[in-house]
Amino acid sequence: MENQNKNINVNPNQNPNQNPNQINIELKEEVAQGIYSNLAIISHSSSEFVLDFIRIMPGVPKAEVKSRVILTPEHAKRLWLALGENISKYETVHGHVKVDERGTGFGPLGQVGYN
Repeated sequence: MENQNKNINVNPNQNPNQNPNQINIELKEEVAQGIYSNLAIISHSSSEFVLDFIRIMPGVPKAEVKSRVILTPEHAKRLWLALGENISKYETVHGHVKVDERGTGFGPLGQVGYN
């Protein structure tokens, strides 16, 4: 996969034919492939939210944090709102997403979103 460019509004120093509020964002191959995660741990302080994305495997007692994202409270709330909007759109097309309230199915590590 080659690098992909995404346009997001921000930078006025662009091609005059483009929207003056656009910026080019490069999506590198190693990032574009993504990282699989089946557990997220969310913690916060007064100034930031920390989202750890983890992959746990059945029968393996150790799990590894695959990615960590640190957000300001304002950006965390924007992410929460955007995710809710996208889940609603998804469910409109594909039906209700069922959530197993018991956790991930991999034992005691199934707690998601604790502080």
